[in-house]
Amino acid sequence: MYKISLITGDGIGPELSESAISVLNTINDKTDVKFEITKLLAGDIALKEKGKALPDETLAAIKNSDVCLKAPVGESAADVIVVLRRMLDLYANIRPAKSYPHMPALRDDIDMVIVRENTEDLYTGKEFSLGNASVALRIISENASKRIAKYAFEIAKQRDGMRKVTCVHKSNVMRITDGMFAKACADVAKDYPDITFEQMYVDACAMNLIRQPHQFDVVVTTNLFGDILSDESSQVVGGLGMAPAANIGDKFALFEPVHGAAFDIAGQNIANPSSFLLSIKMMFDWLAAKHNDSKCTEIGQKLESIIFGLVKDGIKTKDIGGDKTTAEFTAEITNRF
Repeated sequence: MYKISLITGDGIGPELSESAISVLNTINDKTDVKFEITKLLAGDIALKEKGKALPDETLAAIKNSDVCLKAPVGESAADVIVVLRRMLDLYANIRPAKSYPHMPALRDDIDMVIVRENTEDLYTGKEFSLGNASVALRIISENASKRIAKYAFEIAKQRDGMRKVTCVHKSNVMRITDGMFAKACADVAKDYPDITFEQMYVDACAMNLIRQPHQFDVVVTTNLFGDILSDESSQVVGGLGMAPAANIGDKFALFEPVHGAAFDIAGQNIANPSSFLLSIKMMFDWLAAKHNDSKCTEIGQKLESIIFGLVKDGIKTKDIGGDKTTAEFTAEITNRF
C-alpha cells in the first residue's frame, strides 16, 4: 500500500483536491493498486491558522509518505514548494506540454517536455542590499548541471518522439554560469550517442516555442529559464489548465499542477481539474518506475486516456468554455474508469 500525502492548498486548491481524492478512491476501489491519502495543510491557510506556511507536522507527514501531491497554494507558495524542493532535493522539475483535442493549441502535434534544474540559479533566494543597489547571487554548479542533463537524456531515451535534447542557456552573455551549464550538458551528451543534442539561446528558444513548437522534444535548462519557458510551452498547447508538473529527486517526488490558486473562481465549482489529475498520472508513472509496478503504469495510462477522451468529446469545465462543474467533470472520469 502506498502512502500519499496531499497538500490541499488555497483558492481552488481544496476543490481540486476533492476531485483528486474522488479519482484516487475510484482507482483504489476498481484496481489492485491500494493507497491511503493523508490530507495536509500548507500555504496561506496554514500561515493563518498555524503561523507557518509549511507547518512542522505537514513536513513530517510528507517525509513519512511514499509520494506527495500538492494542490496550488496562494501568496506563500515560495515558502512551501521552493522549501520542499530544496529540503527533499527534488532537483528535477518535469513539465510536459502536449496538444489535446478542442484546446486552443497552436498546433495539434506538439509533444514536448521541459526538464528544469530545480535547486540552484537565482531561485536560491540569496539576495542582499548594497547601498542603493540590490544584488542577487546566481549559483550554477557542474554537479547539478550534469545531474539534470543526465535526467533529460534518460527521459529522451524513453520517449517515442524525436529522441532529441535541446540545451537552453544564455552563455553568450553569462559566460561563466551558463557557460558551465552548457558545457556540462554537452559533456553528458557524449554518453548518449543515439540522442540528438543541440544548444539554443533562451531568447531563440522562446521565439521558436511560438514559431515551431513541434520541433522540440526534450528541453533541459536552468531554474529561472525553465520556469518561464515551461509556462510559455503550456500556453502554446492551450493554457495552464492542462499542464501537470513533477518535482523529482533520487528518493522522493512531489506532483502538482502548474497553475496557481485562481482565487477569482475559488468556491464556484467551475475549475478544470485536469492539470492536477494529469499530475497524478505522472505520479503513477513515477511509482511504477521506482517500485517496478506495472499496474501503476497501466493506471496512469488509463487516466490520461480518459481525460483525452473527455476533451475529445468536447466535455470541459465552465472555466475553459465548457458546461461542466468541477464535480461533474470528475464524475465523468470516475464513471469511465
